[in-house]
Amino acid sequence: MIFDELDKKMRRFEQSLDQVILPEMYLVARADGRNFTKLTKEICQFEAPFDIRFRDAMEGTVRHLMECGFRIVYGYSESDEISLLFHPEDVTFGRKVRKINSVIAGEASGYLSLKLGVPVCFDCRVVPLPNLECVGDYFAWRQEDAHRNSLNSHCYWMLRKKGYSARQATRELEGQTVAWKNELLFTEGINYNDLPNWQKRGIGLYYVNYEKMGYNPITKEEAITTRKQLETNLELPTGETYREWVCSLLLEKE
Repeated sequence: MIFDELDKKMRRFEQSLDQVILPEMYLVARADGRNFTKLTKEICQFEAPFDIRFRDAMEGTVRHLMECGFRIVYGYSESDEISLLFHPEDVTFGRKVRKINSVIAGEASGYLSLKLGVPVCFDCRVVPLPNLECVGDYFAWRQEDAHRNSLNSHCYWMLRKKGYSARQATRELEGQTVAWKNELLFTEGINYNDLPNWQKRGIGLYYVNYEKMGYNPITKEEAITTRKQLETNLELPTGETYREWVCSLLLEKE
């Protein structure tokens, strides 16, 4: 059998489960760390519940993903996850789910492994969203998850430092309200509202335009040009303001 015939025959099996995101759909890819509790607490021994070194390593990973070939307008990170909002006209790999998932997971795993000096693994899932309202809902959802994880983490590690075992600390927090957890921290001199916003809301990366003096080779004159650069935001807004802000980033690119 000649190669072309064999190639055509076998490609059918390779592509039999291909899923393609329709052009009308907005697209988010979310990468999640695998076994990051062991990575951060045992292997790298980062400070609990939050460590600036890990935050910066994740920020660098988001930056890398936004510059590795896809058209991504917004990157958001909290805890061990990264969400990437694609430009609506991005057609890299024909918007094939398996290609996006594998490349994003591979790029994130490779970059953070080199950054930390130990093997790191991410998985990835593609999230198709039908409209801008759902885009806003998605990022509001992930930010609320950041808030919940942050409050629980601060309470959990405060109890651990007081001598509670992992099981005891977990049981102590089960079923408790947000108000109860805030009061628990306050009794130990911690005002949750005063903690750094990036711990409570996550971090965002997006492109901003700036002007730069350049040289026009045609007119042989200096000229002001517009360039783009990635900016990191550690003070993200919340609620409806955040939803509208994320969607505005997307609308600016359309």
